[in-house]
Amino acid sequence: MQQNINLDMSQTTAVTCDDCSGVYFEQALVMRKASGLLTGTGQPSYIPIPVFTCKNCGHVNEEFLPKEVKDLG
Repeated sequence: MQQNINLDMSQTTAVTCDDCSGVYFEQALVMRKASGLLTGTGQPSYIPIPVFTCKNCGHVNEEFLPKEVKDLG
């Protein structure tokens, strides 16, 4: 069930690209690969992780990365 939230946009903060100050973003995927030994299938599995990239320069702000991906370095 989707919840409607009534927000006043003047009370929000703009998000910009940390590299080029762009304001438009698009969704992209960070791909991780798990070996067949870890998955128990004998075949490698791919794990897609959604992130947002700057539409202008392609940069991914650190705040858009899940903690698990940030910790990988």
